[in-house]
Amino acid sequence: MYLLGILLLLLELSTISAMAKTRQFKWRVEYMHWSPDGVEGVVMAINGKFPGPTIRARTGDTISVELTNKLLTEGVVIHWHGIPQRGTPWADGTASISQCPINPGETFVYTFIVDKAGTYFYHGHYGMQRSAGLYGSLIVEVAKDEKEPFHYDGEFNLLLSDWWHKSSQDQQIDLSSKPFRWIGEPQSLLMNGRGQFNCSLAAQFSKSSVPQCKLRGDEQYAPQIIHVHPNKTYRLRVASSTALSSLNLAIGGHKMVVVEADGNYIQPFSVENLDIYSGESYSILFTTDQNPSNNYWISVNVRAREPKTPQGLTILNYIPNFGSKIPISPPPLPPLWNDYNYSKVFYKKIFGLIGSPKPPTQYNRRFLLLNTQNRIEGYTRWAINNISLVFPTTPYLGSIKYGINNAFDTKSPPDTFSKDYDIMKPPPNPNSTYGNGVYMLKFNTTIDIILQNANALAENVSEIHPWHLHGHNFWVLGYGDGDFTTEDAETTFNLNNPPLKNTVVVFPYGWTALRFVANNPGVWAFHCHIEPHLHIGMGVVFAEDVHLVKNIPNEALTCGLTGKMFAKDKHK
Repeated sequence: MYLLGILLLLLELSTISAMAKTRQFKWRVEYMHWSPDGVEGVVMAINGKFPGPTIRARTGDTISVELTNKLLTEGVVIHWHGIPQRGTPWADGTASISQCPINPGETFVYTFIVDKAGTYFYHGHYGMQRSAGLYGSLIVEVAKDEKEPFHYDGEFNLLLSDWWHKSSQDQQIDLSSKPFRWIGEPQSLLMNGRGQFNCSLAAQFSKSSVPQCKLRGDEQYAPQIIHVHPNKTYRLRVASSTALSSLNLAIGGHKMVVVEADGNYIQPFSVENLDIYSGESYSILFTTDQNPSNNYWISVNVRAREPKTPQGLTILNYIPNFGSKIPISPPPLPPLWNDYNYSKVFYKKIFGLIGSPKPPTQYNRRFLLLNTQNRIEGYTRWAINNISLVFPTTPYLGSIKYGINNAFDTKSPPDTFSKDYDIMKPPPNPNSTYGNGVYMLKFNTTIDIILQNANALAENVSEIHPWHLHGHNFWVLGYGDGDFTTEDAETTFNLNNPPLKNTVVVFPYGWTALRFVANNPGVWAFHCHIEPHLHIGMGVVFAEDVHLVKNIPNEALTCGLTGKMFAKDKHK
């Protein structure tokens, strides 16, 4: 029976391989004048489009993107968010970790396999380039001979983002200033790159002085209307590439059934609205069972920060109504921005679909990672276990693979923090240190991560942080308030049907527990997905059996000490 099972698995893999395709793309990244919300600014565009082109593929396909940097004075990389990059860690698209930035005028080819159906996206991972608009959708459908565990009649894709009128370069300077300058709240929320700042689609329902939008429909900021037929079931794929904002999504008058989280099937559950944090993706099903003579709002609102940004809106158009027909009811009201219990209730409804892989029952190594806001030489930084991450000039993948000395701090960062630390108060000693050390993980070991949130520098302030792990999915074992204890692990961890995800939130003054298996050779970032938080230090780096990585293209490592090594070898 064991041999039969192996033969059936090999047969299945060979069938998928025979049906798989290589999908090739040629992209150029450049700055362009654009009006994402009616106010002209500058965006990072791909092939003249903002957001970038949507990639659609099937399980087992190979994606090949020939990326040319047409920026005049800065490098660029693209991270394929949620794709594990098994066998191709150099294609993960993380500057200073998996590759060197692609220099202006140069071309780099990303080649990787998409081995799991799901809703994903891609984005810049260098400086603040996600804030500049470098992002797009990546949809992986099931192989042609496979079926989803749910039925729908059609599907739509919604990529959510936030937008500032201040440039990403200005934002970087603000964050690195002394005294510290916060970037402020975004001016607009975008759906598929479109929002409205100086007007509102729903002004007639508002008491504000913002006028009603008068649009032709071909403006860059005109909403992308979603057209549906009555009495059908649709799949809405939603991903959040926001740089800062936590969001709440609702479809006026329609219930939503959540069926997928971060590319993993989950036990379906019904909600009135959906909290989604930066880096997360979901699929929801909704049925067009409302009055077919009306249109309905699709809305997004800010959560977890005091809302100073108008809601984002588009229209769910019931055919044959005109798409421009304004719904008869006001847009849905979101939960209160600081009602964290609302989010916790939502998160605790997410369970792995029956038959999903279960986590190992025991761990080999446990990290307790404390998020704190600190100061270093007068600069405001975020730190993990009192180390604020800075990136080396030589990508870790190259320096570890080739055994290059002095490329980064070889001393491992601390696995834990002092038990005496009071998470409810500002740090008694706010001073921290810079660091670029790496956590070296033994291959195929089971790793637990406890994310512990704490008070920031100001009193009575603790922020939400969505954390994203590259190269892996992890099981979300549990959440809690206050300090994590070993008793929490014994009494609250879900080892039966925890969901698999690649991004998860840690709530203010709380903890979140994750488990994953270190079975993907490479070097992987684990960081807060709020872009300004990562920019000022909130992240760590894991390395797993880098010596097993093969076929790293030299073009990925032409900077720093690896670049000098290649140049020296060339002249021998």
